[in-house]
Amino acid sequence: MRHANHSPPRRGGNGTTGGASFIRRCALIDLVAASFFSALLLFLLLTFTPLGDPLAASGRRYLGRQSASFARQREKVIAAIELGEEVVIESCPAEEVDKMPCEDPRRNSLFDRYMNFYRERHCPAPGEALLCLVPPPKGYRVRIPWPESLHKIWHNNMPYNKISERKGHQGWMTEEGPYFIFPGGGTMFPDGAEQYIEKLGQYIPIKKGILRTALDMGCGVASFGGFLLKENLLTLSFAPRDSHKSQIQFALERGIPAFVAMLGTRRLPFPAYAFDLIHCSRCLIPFTAYNGSYIVEVDRLLRPGGYLVISGPPVKWAKQESEWDHLQAAALALCYKLLVVDGNTAIWKKPSIPSCLQENKLGIGYCRDSNDPSEAWYFKLNACVNKNLAKGEFAVGAIPKWPDRLLKPSPRLSLTERGDSFEADTELWARRVEYYKKSLGIKLESPSVRNVMDMNANLGGFSAALSHNDVWVMNVVPVFFQLTLDVIYDRGLIGVYHDWCEAFSTYPRTYDLLHVSGISSLVADSSSNLNRCHLVDLMVEMDRILRPKGTAVIRDSMEVIDKVAQIARAIKWTTDLHQVEPESPGDERILVITKNFVS
Repeated sequence: MRHANHSPPRRGGNGTTGGASFIRRCALIDLVAASFFSALLLFLLLTFTPLGDPLAASGRRYLGRQSASFARQREKVIAAIELGEEVVIESCPAEEVDKMPCEDPRRNSLFDRYMNFYRERHCPAPGEALLCLVPPPKGYRVRIPWPESLHKIWHNNMPYNKISERKGHQGWMTEEGPYFIFPGGGTMFPDGAEQYIEKLGQYIPIKKGILRTALDMGCGVASFGGFLLKENLLTLSFAPRDSHKSQIQFALERGIPAFVAMLGTRRLPFPAYAFDLIHCSRCLIPFTAYNGSYIVEVDRLLRPGGYLVISGPPVKWAKQESEWDHLQAAALALCYKLLVVDGNTAIWKKPSIPSCLQENKLGIGYCRDSNDPSEAWYFKLNACVNKNLAKGEFAVGAIPKWPDRLLKPSPRLSLTERGDSFEADTELWARRVEYYKKSLGIKLESPSVRNVMDMNANLGGFSAALSHNDVWVMNVVPVFFQLTLDVIYDRGLIGVYHDWCEAFSTYPRTYDLLHVSGISSLVADSSSNLNRCHLVDLMVEMDRILRPKGTAVIRDSMEVIDKVAQIARAIKWTTDLHQVEPESPGDERILVITKNFVS
């Protein structure tokens, strides 16, 4: 017997039954869901099982075929230069406008994801990459001078709107006409870095010259470091090359010290106890993961008596209570004193005494005595703490205040066996810089010069001589030389370790002036009469990181300078040869180079 209370079938607008329409919708949903889960399964299989190996191998074979072609092209250029023939190095394809050889997503995607290893430096050997000159983007203009550039830059110099679209409401940056505007905000300080810094100043001696060097981890567009410059606190900001396209490039275009880096499986390229202040504002670094390797790396870099600021997760963060507990336990194990928890911001002070380590569940112990805490070039992270035996000699509060520390010999100078040469080196570079300004016409005091690099920094004398100019200097200490970078940081200056047979971790067109004394030594093998790479590799890299209309100052013997001038013509640079200062070696010369606009 039929039930009389059954609802009549519903009709669609075209007269079909609602049931049939419903069935088709369900079938479509099932198809979409099946496609999604199939794609997800394929991704997991390719990523986490050997099934993905043939695909990766195919990618490697493709790169290998490219490398063979690139190697032949490079060999032809070098052969012509060695024969004294004139040659022209061509521009890269337009899609290489932001070429970063050691942070190339196409290459790095072939590496392991564990601890973000694939996002660290992975450099092609000389000859594996196309030897070419990176062109500027269409509509590129000479950058806006400092300090106006802190607040705005030309949109066309890096026409990437992703950050402004996603982070504009947090005060990172906005697009206005031909400019990107930087209000000075950040995810954890949308009302502006100045207010945030003022709040931190209630607990940290920011304005008294006690602090000078700072590290900002996961910095965004580096507004925090930019506004700390007003307090004479020199902040080196870093972030990886990631989905926030070109965040470090934006920072450098603004004239703020910045560097591309990833805290993954290796130490960051800085010496021990380099920074008076380390800051993380929503940097999302899992500090206590991997047996506390990341918090231990922070401890290696933080000067005794220095300050650690973490703002954002996991500090008092919903659903991250366990991570917050682990972070507090790790800081306690390192004997850090928790000064304050203000909302989602926590501030600790590192002890000034020799290394302190308490029993802990993370398994952090003391390193072996053979573990040099200042060795940091491709050096694997350790979940161990080095014993600081300096007894507070270079702790915050014991080291002279800024600017006095600039001219005071570092307590670590004895470790470099250069104690007697510190004053002589400082005086030598003061005279040389004065000669550059007066006799060579290098406009170091011009608004056109802001970002400066000393490619062979030694004790930082060149940088110290520029301390009264409105510039900042990236002091690069080559890793095959004496590792003096700790002395440079003790002076209140900043820098990194680097091997100049590899590309530098920065975007193209990020420095106004490059300075190098002894350019041939940067490619030489000290154990033989051979070179580890060719001068042409180094100079093409210099062209990549130098801005159009930028300047390079190169010092070396006359024989080397002749070779450099020949390569400079191949790179389409304008050159000007000069005698050196009266007290310098007679066979030395100075080549001043201007990079031209090349498209």
